[in-house]
Amino acid sequence: MQFSENWLRTMVDPKMTSDELSHLLTMSGLEVEEVDPVAPPFTNVVVGHVREMAKHPNADRLNVCQVDVGTGTLLNIVCGAPNVRPGLKVACAMAGAVLPPGADGKPFEIKVGQLRGVESQGMLCSARELKLSEEHSGLLELPDDAPVGKNFRDYFALNDLKFTIKLTPNKADCLSVLGVAREVSALTGSPLNLPQYRAAAVNTDEVLPVKISAPDLCGRFSGRVIRNLNAKAATPEWMKQRLERSGQRSVSALVDISNYVMLEVGRPSHVFDLDKIHGGLDVRWGRAGESLKLLNGNTIAVDEWVGVISDDKEIESLAGIMGGDSTAVSLDTANIYLEAAFWWPNAIQGRARKYNFSTDAAHRFERGVDYATTVEHIERITSLIVEICGTAETKVGPVDDQTVNIPQRKPVTMRTARAQKVIGVPLTDEVVADIFRRLGLSFTQEPGVFAVTSPSYRFDIEIEEDLIEEVARVYGFENIPAKPPVAENTMRIEPENTRSIFAVRHQLADLGYQEVVNMSFVEAQWELDFNGNDSPIKLQNPIASQLSVMRSSLIGSLVANVRYNLNRKAPRVRVFEVGAIYRRDPAVADGPLSVAGYDQPQRVAAIAYGPVADEQWGQATRDVDFFDVKADLEALFAPAVLRFSKLAHPALHPGRAASVELDGKVIGFIGELHPRWLQKYDLPKAPVIFEVDAVALQQRGVPVYAEISKFPGATRDLAVVVKQSLAAQALLDTFTAAAQAHAQGHIVQAIVLFDEYRGKGLEADEKSLAFRFSLQDTQNTLQDDLVDGLMTALADAAQSSHGAKLRA
Repeated sequence: MQFSENWLRTMVDPKMTSDELSHLLTMSGLEVEEVDPVAPPFTNVVVGHVREMAKHPNADRLNVCQVDVGTGTLLNIVCGAPNVRPGLKVACAMAGAVLPPGADGKPFEIKVGQLRGVESQGMLCSARELKLSEEHSGLLELPDDAPVGKNFRDYFALNDLKFTIKLTPNKADCLSVLGVAREVSALTGSPLNLPQYRAAAVNTDEVLPVKISAPDLCGRFSGRVIRNLNAKAATPEWMKQRLERSGQRSVSALVDISNYVMLEVGRPSHVFDLDKIHGGLDVRWGRAGESLKLLNGNTIAVDEWVGVISDDKEIESLAGIMGGDSTAVSLDTANIYLEAAFWWPNAIQGRARKYNFSTDAAHRFERGVDYATTVEHIERITSLIVEICGTAETKVGPVDDQTVNIPQRKPVTMRTARAQKVIGVPLTDEVVADIFRRLGLSFTQEPGVFAVTSPSYRFDIEIEEDLIEEVARVYGFENIPAKPPVAENTMRIEPENTRSIFAVRHQLADLGYQEVVNMSFVEAQWELDFNGNDSPIKLQNPIASQLSVMRSSLIGSLVANVRYNLNRKAPRVRVFEVGAIYRRDPAVADGPLSVAGYDQPQRVAAIAYGPVADEQWGQATRDVDFFDVKADLEALFAPAVLRFSKLAHPALHPGRAASVELDGKVIGFIGELHPRWLQKYDLPKAPVIFEVDAVALQQRGVPVYAEISKFPGATRDLAVVVKQSLAAQALLDTFTAAAQAHAQGHIVQAIVLFDEYRGKGLEADEKSLAFRFSLQDTQNTLQDDLVDGLMTALADAAQSSHGAKLRA
């Protein structure tokens, strides 16, 4: 929202400087982004009057002008502008004037000099030379009543500032100079001067038939017929100035007046060429197959989601957004239909964006515009139109005002005690009541409780917190004391058997992984591909169309991270993420950190892609595999021992995936990405992924004393031949159980698989697995017969449980 400070001060003039006014607005929630002068500094420029003009004796394109600048002596000025003529009033820079810098960045000083042999005592200026606009085709022409000799800056009100404020969406009432003036009046107590006008005399009973077929689109529609106007009339200079300083360009008198009143009071209106309307108007929802050519030249397709104004033949306007080209006013327009309406905000929201453009009208109507003053708005525009474009034959019809469905405002209750608690200031009922009166909020009061009915131009007051915000704004954020928070400061003991999730992050970083932070919402296709989830938790209002569901796994985001890096020529990627996933679970109840029906566990996941190490001379280059990442995962959980079992997972390779178990409970999975997803997501190699429960990873055993043996240990190797379908883990479990059952099993310190063989000497469906047993006793030196007996028992257990044969 941009406006002229001088315009604002015609409605409210607080006794403060421009800087103080800017600070006041910002601290009240109307952030002032920029304060710019309307013109750069220049001096000694006055209103001049060209009295006489003659051709330059030595140049065909120059004229010698006698210019009156109010000093009693005519100045001799040489000028080459095409529009210079006797009787013209212009901006005249006298000798000694300093004009704004030119292309070289240096100020331009006017001196008495010779131009082709004729003395020139000044310069007649264009708008571009004064840096008022880029117009330089001729001199800046001033009205005939401009006072000769008056300082041009004062005459043109150039000692003015343009304020640009950044409004939050709830402050639609400040999308006008009047709205900002209301705020300044409430904040400073300065009197508010509303725009004054005289209602036009009605001298015809002509009314254009209008029907409101969609009350959920248009709640109020006011209109008036005006005939016999002069659309070629010039827009007054004061109106042009205010429009330009508000970011609007002057088009024609009728359009300018409509735009001016919109900026003045905040309600967009529309002017139809009455002679181009066929029959009456119908305010309705669009129909599939209809189209409309807009004022911007675009032709759009209309459907049932968009409101329109149509006549008996065709659509004439896109309701609340933009008028149609077929009924646009022009310089030949003589008869108009003036319209001001209340459009329901939810009937306008999103419609302009559907067609990839935005308008001032849509910007205001979708936020809410005053529904109570449409008739006053019509009268204000009418008075200006009649004043500027009126003729002796002008006919003004009565205002046809139809009210079918306007908002019914219910009182909003605010408790003084609640406001005190939220704002942190000991407010009294008297202070709150004074703030509401200054804001124009009507209310009824009981001790400690206010029931406030918001005015028709406020659409942002719906709950108690909205009123508390108003109290805080007007009370002044700067007046709220800054106090340190008061809270219980207790040093809580961290359980020894848990570790911080930050320690887990650091350990993953030590293992060579880099942390990423991804969105909790992902593409629905990811959920289907990587988790087999065809009914994910959908977002009601996604931030982007593709990020429409909540993730039930971290896999999709990590794969996307790998693709992102590969597309930027990074051949080796090792990243991890710590974050929540989201699943439906009817057993979950509402709580401080939970939502009924939804489980939100925290997970730790990592992915490794490309070479196992950066290229170097000391080791051969090879790609990362399942066992590399498995080793990292085991290091994360050490000294706890993980168990891995074969797993079928929609995201993972059928033969290279395993579930991760800890203390008999499945806590996650690990594996290579499925080949079909390598092809679909354009990955040349297979990344290896794991995802585990963060809580399980945070648990760690409390250190327990274990006696250190003084006796030497021993190792024994045992190679057995088994069926290829038998998992090595099954043998490990058998050996562990057999050792626990044996009298001397306590000497088994570790069992490690160190070799696998398939090929010559074995059947096609057989494989050889070799295990190394670390043996040690804390009380005695190991004896051969004791060790041999234990190893025989372990071999017998493998044979009886799995049909294992000792390998020769």
